[in-house]
Amino acid sequence: MSRPGTRSKNKRNKQGDNVDTTAEILRKIHATGEIANEDIKTLYKVSKPVCQGCRVNNKDNPNCFCGLVPPPNGSRKSGLWQKTSEILQKLGPDPSLDLRPSDDCPAGLTNLGATCYANSILQCLYMNKSFREGLFLVEPDVLEKQPVLNQLFRLFAKLHLSKMAFIDSSPFVQTLELDNGVQQDSHEFLTLLLSLLERCLSHSKIVKAKAIVQDLFRGSVSHVTRCSQCGKNSEASSKMEDFYELELNVKGLKSLGESLDDYLSVEELQGDNQYFCESCKTRVDATRSIKLRTLPDVLNFQLKRCVFLPKTTTKKKITSAFIFPGVLDMRQRLSEPSQVESIYDLSAVLIHKGTAVNSGHYIAHIKDEKTGQWWEFDDEHVSNLGSHPFGEGTSSSNSRPAKPEPVNPPSTEQMNAVSNGDHKMDVDHQQPSESIASFDGETFSSGDAYMLMYNLRHSWKVEGKTRVECNANDMMIDGDSVSGYLPCNICEEIKDSNAVYLDCCQQYKFKKEEEMNRIKERRQEVRSILSEAPVRSLDDPFFWVSTDWLRQWADNITPPVLDNTSIQCMHGKVPAAKVGCMKRLSAEAWTKLFSKYNGGPILTNDDSCTVCLIDGARDVVCADSYRDRRILMKQVAEDALAGRCSDGLYYVSKSWLQQWLKRKILDAPTEADAGPTVSIRCPHGQLLPEQAAGAKRLLIPEILWLFLYGDALTVKPADDLGCSTFLSDSVQCSQCSDELSEVACMEDSLRLVREKQRQIHDKLAVGKSIPLSLHCKYYLIPYSWLSKWRTYINATGRNVSSVEKPETLDCIMDLIKCEKHSRLLERPVDLVCKRGLISQKSSPLDGLILITETDWKSFCEEWGGIEEKGISAEIKSSNTEGNNLAGSYEDMPMSEEDLGTPNLVNGEVDSRSLLIRTCPEICEDCIGEKESRELMRKLDYCNEDIYVFLIHGKEAPKYILQASETSFDPDRRVSKRSRKTNNGDQISLKVSGSTSIYQLKMMIWESFGVVKENQILRKGTRIIDSECATLADLNIFPGDKLWVTDSEIHENRDIADELSDQKMDVQHTEEGFRGTLLTANISSQVV
Repeated sequence: MSRPGTRSKNKRNKQGDNVDTTAEILRKIHATGEIANEDIKTLYKVSKPVCQGCRVNNKDNPNCFCGLVPPPNGSRKSGLWQKTSEILQKLGPDPSLDLRPSDDCPAGLTNLGATCYANSILQCLYMNKSFREGLFLVEPDVLEKQPVLNQLFRLFAKLHLSKMAFIDSSPFVQTLELDNGVQQDSHEFLTLLLSLLERCLSHSKIVKAKAIVQDLFRGSVSHVTRCSQCGKNSEASSKMEDFYELELNVKGLKSLGESLDDYLSVEELQGDNQYFCESCKTRVDATRSIKLRTLPDVLNFQLKRCVFLPKTTTKKKITSAFIFPGVLDMRQRLSEPSQVESIYDLSAVLIHKGTAVNSGHYIAHIKDEKTGQWWEFDDEHVSNLGSHPFGEGTSSSNSRPAKPEPVNPPSTEQMNAVSNGDHKMDVDHQQPSESIASFDGETFSSGDAYMLMYNLRHSWKVEGKTRVECNANDMMIDGDSVSGYLPCNICEEIKDSNAVYLDCCQQYKFKKEEEMNRIKERRQEVRSILSEAPVRSLDDPFFWVSTDWLRQWADNITPPVLDNTSIQCMHGKVPAAKVGCMKRLSAEAWTKLFSKYNGGPILTNDDSCTVCLIDGARDVVCADSYRDRRILMKQVAEDALAGRCSDGLYYVSKSWLQQWLKRKILDAPTEADAGPTVSIRCPHGQLLPEQAAGAKRLLIPEILWLFLYGDALTVKPADDLGCSTFLSDSVQCSQCSDELSEVACMEDSLRLVREKQRQIHDKLAVGKSIPLSLHCKYYLIPYSWLSKWRTYINATGRNVSSVEKPETLDCIMDLIKCEKHSRLLERPVDLVCKRGLISQKSSPLDGLILITETDWKSFCEEWGGIEEKGISAEIKSSNTEGNNLAGSYEDMPMSEEDLGTPNLVNGEVDSRSLLIRTCPEICEDCIGEKESRELMRKLDYCNEDIYVFLIHGKEAPKYILQASETSFDPDRRVSKRSRKTNNGDQISLKVSGSTSIYQLKMMIWESFGVVKENQILRKGTRIIDSECATLADLNIFPGDKLWVTDSEIHENRDIADELSDQKMDVQHTEEGFRGTLLTANISSQVV
């Protein structure tokens, strides 16, 4: 047994069926004058079944409540049924999202534009427990006098005590007077900041606070120069120099061990670089090296990833992998053996993301000394990395753990064992219970590590707290991460800020719960009432409600007052015509809605409007009568158009009647039925002659005319002119007839003139070439005038009146002569000699063209020329003529076309030997000035298209080379689409004449991904390589086709690097922190 079909379960009935049923009932009401209850039920469609499962609400069924609410799991773009997340957006951002997850989780710092370099350094300093403790010991009176120190103090206090997940760093940045929009070097910032803090802290009387920078970060080195003959050191070798970080080379080195070896390596001073020994009293060979004398508690390594490229005079970042250990033993690196432990543990890695030197992004991976957990500080975002500096089993910043190495400096074989790419650990390790030994034997590799910080191991084992005597109003910070006291006012300030913030979180939570409860209640109300809305029985009482109001009530969170005025007729009842705009509600549903939303009016099942029904019935009958009459008139009109009507008495427009027949038959006339005689009525109010354009007319019977006239007056009763009556004996307008006759005569005369000129100048009229001979006299006329004349005499049909008439020859001939010298301003077209026949070059763009003497004389008679003003010309051969010119004649060399044609014999000449002698001669000076002005005008363009082809082979196709060599034509039409060709890619670029070649190459770089150093740009066969020149300088016009190849010599890089370097060059980045408090009367010492 087959399954029952469900395809048409919810299929709507055709509207035509309902219309026919309604029309029949209305016709019956009009005929009988009685309205039965069954008729009302049918007309108001109350008997239709309750609809279920429709995708949209059915307007034809007042019992359909589908589509008013979405499905259970559905949503809408606005209103009550929006997604919860979108509704909550109206409450504003959730402040609890910025709540610090826990007290053990560090807080981030806001990025004010380009301050990630400062944020990373500040986090490194804050996470250093010793530095934080020392800073918190500074006296309040010192803080008041030192604004930078005061803001740093407050910033660290907020990082420690605030409930916020990130802290606003703008007060500290503004105090330093830093530019938020300029990216700076984090190493330089740290160096200058420590120097500034060292000076500010010198005013403190607390020993630990006063010398905290020196105690933690300062070490000492000496530069030792030793004579190779006497073995003595120079006097300067005994001098100790302080350092706060060690700058290590990275280029060509694989690990921290190799970089330290390179830093401490011995340099030979020989040859021209010999050393003058005070003991030997002469220049001798010597050695020079750096000796580490003392090491600080916090050992900073600055990795020199920025190198200068002399060839390109640019800076480049080295992104090769660099290996560094988790535990570093520096005992062997000291110049003198020490009994004190010099074992350092990795505490922070500063990372620079990006390939550009002057841009990119700084983040920091820092170890919490208290918990041993590593954290990633990315401005506002702080992520837990676990016990691993780059995350457990994940990669970060192109970094990875490498194979374990001994505490001593690694050997070359061990270095080679580390490979790039995979960031997973190569050896298994277990997380120890103590953070001190977490990374013993491990090494890590990173291509972006920019600074490494190591903490001396013994400093982690110092127990106890430093107590100082402070003001009695100070408050102690809870917890063991800080030793010391904070001023009471700062603690209260942070406490109040936390209270306000937590209160905001609580208020938002309350508003959110309140809003969600309101939404939930409204949705339950809508679904509950809609479930009770259908009327179960035809005999049950019901109420009518506007569908528009019902939609608003079901969609809006705050619904409006109940409004049924839109479905009420002028008699205060419900018309049947509004049944598609209202729904039939049960008494239970209506009572709930009306009691809550009030409004009205109340419209029940007894409020059917019988008056509107009787009026509607009358309109239906009238419409039936009109349709029947129009069908009959349509047949009469078809007979009239077919010529089968012999009783025509009235004129109408033929084209109007044809359109009238094509229109759909409606129940009443429309605006298109107006004006049946408008197009045949002349401006004088009479019948327009049929010869006029659009004045074709047709005679129709009186019965059809009366029908059309009645419709026209019904639509536009005040428009008498649009329905003028013209009987069959109406006389055409004499004035219009005379005007048409004059125009016709004039056109006949012009047609004869054109035909005569075509016969006289038969070859010129059709564009055929005139055979030319040596030593014959010809005349020159502008080719532009001849082209316009040819178009004029060949015009036919409707185009005759729109064709422009050529100017008189007398004016034209004066224009082609210069006023200064009375010589020619244009050159004759080139000559071509093929198979012994001399002819002019076909399809010239401009210039002067040769015509016969007969044609010239006829043109003078026809177009007002003066024969004596003509420009005569004679063709000569340079093989038979000397170079001496006679009188005012000038030799003109001709085109070298058809160079492959062999020289002709038997008296025939080659095109290369043909000369044209003109009288008057050509003015080269004025032509040169004219061409220069024209060239400047063509090159003064803006926002025009040129086309660039990326060629993958060595040579460009011929069609590109030919197009590149073609002269500029501003009117040529070319495709502007970007597309691929068989040889490469094509792109159109918007440029101006002032666009530089550098800018063009940057645009090509952005489009094709070819770095500008690798671009070999050509126009035709000419290489374009001057980046400072403009397109106008190199005669590159709009529409030109250039082609480029990729040399692949230089390394590919991101275009953002070039743009960043360019921007930084404009901003004079060499000034660095000049103008800020970091460079105010301080000097940084870098070793």
